[in-house]
Amino acid sequence: MHLEVLVEEPSAEAALKELLPKILKSTISFHVVVHGDKGDLLKKLPSRLQGYRAWMPSDWRIMVLIDEDRQDCRKLKFQLERIAREAGFTTKSSARSGRSFQVLNRLAVEELEAWFFGDVNAILQAFPRIPRHLGKKSGYRDPDAIAGGTWEALERILQRAGYFPGGLPKIETARRIARFMNPGINRSKSFQVFRDGLFQLR
Repeated sequence: MHLEVLVEEPSAEAALKELLPKILKSTISFHVVVHGDKGDLLKKLPSRLQGYRAWMPSDWRIMVLIDEDRQDCRKLKFQLERIAREAGFTTKSSARSGRSFQVLNRLAVEELEAWFFGDVNAILQAFPRIPRHLGKKSGYRDPDAIAGGTWEALERILQRAGYFPGGLPKIETARRIARFMNPGINRSKSFQVFRDGLFQLR
């Protein structure tokens, strides 16, 4: 089996190249397709899925991963589901219980960096100067509900520890943290949904 992964930015690609081998069965290969941003992905998604539909082998699957960015997650998910159905695909949400699906639509709530806060130990391993009590602070206990933006929160924490005074390099940071992440213990609910959907590929 092969999985095509459509993402909105290079930092997601960097993280997934570290994470997917830890989650997928060894018999599943994958390729990450990066877009310019979220708007670019959504604009190109209908034609891209229609293109896949015209030639895609029966043992290929597609995952679309985008940031929620504090939008209405139900409306955003509905939009992704509609685009996939109009292209002729069966999504995980529309497949009957126990049946296989071709497209897996997933949202990172609020954004990819929330998944990093879901595994604080990975952040601490990647950046050892960060205080060890980070995960015990009340503001970070629910990774999907961090106030003020998870990207901004991560940048503040790293800069206070003396990292990246000129600004957060998102690709390098994503790769560095994801390398240490343990998908089985992540506390982010949206990461758990992402991970469990991949477990059901067949």
